[in-house]
Amino acid sequence: MTTDQAAHSTDTVGNARADARAQGGQTSDHMPYLPASSSPHVPAGVDPAELTWAETVAPGGYTHRVLARGTHVRLDDPTGDANAHVLLFNALEPWERLNTADTVKIPWQAYLGAGHPLLSGDGRTLATIVEDTSGHHDALFGTTTDAANLARYGDARPEGPTPSGRALFVKAAAKHGLGPRDLPPSVSFFQGVRVGVDGAAEWLGSAGAGGSVTLVAELPLVVLIANVAHPLDPRDEYRVGELRVHAWRGDPTLPGTALFDASPESRRAYLNTLDYAEARGL
Repeated sequence: MTTDQAAHSTDTVGNARADARAQGGQTSDHMPYLPASSSPHVPAGVDPAELTWAETVAPGGYTHRVLARGTHVRLDDPTGDANAHVLLFNALEPWERLNTADTVKIPWQAYLGAGHPLLSGDGRTLATIVEDTSGHHDALFGTTTDAANLARYGDARPEGPTPSGRALFVKAAAKHGLGPRDLPPSVSFFQGVRVGVDGAAEWLGSAGAGGSVTLVAELPLVVLIANVAHPLDPRDEYRVGELRVHAWRGDPTLPGTALFDASPESRRAYLNTLDYAEARGL
């Protein structure tokens, strides 16, 4: 059949093949760069040949990837309106996943920044924040839900104009055999929140355009990212900017480094991670 006579002719197998191949070279600003080394936004000091993932995530979009232990992941906020909601899973045993309660409890610090480990509920460090030029993040309030976005914006569909983070996480998780019940609370980068002495949440918003955060994967990871508005964003309109993602080969946090021995609690978490990795032959 012919789906669009003006643009596409698919009434025969030959025409369908020609139509499909004619579209093969089309690109979008919001898709992975293939190969990753072709990214026009390679971070300074990174060898493009070492890149394993490069992508610009659309406002209201999502992405996902499996990464090797030691991989460095840099998130960039070029406009000051990105909001990267992030979930991490042990790629070998995905029932081990990010635990935001332990992530703020073990380091005795509720606010994410350079040197902060992101922990699982099994006492291991899944990833570590190794660089941060933003300082505006949140590990307390999670992401948006369908119910909240419907009430506030009138639409929460993942393909709609105001998708919820939860809806996008469900789609990303399905790519890795995970379902809605597998999704824990997430952390988010580039839109900050603080809690006052009275317990009330104080919205900080963005540090401005050009902020970046770099994580190192301490185990093989499934990474899910939803680039959506923060649930506490007080602005009337749904505001999100592009998010850039780059990942490259590297080393995990190792014994004898300052991060490994930052505190007795962190050292125990890294030792647990190292013990697991060595037993797995990683």
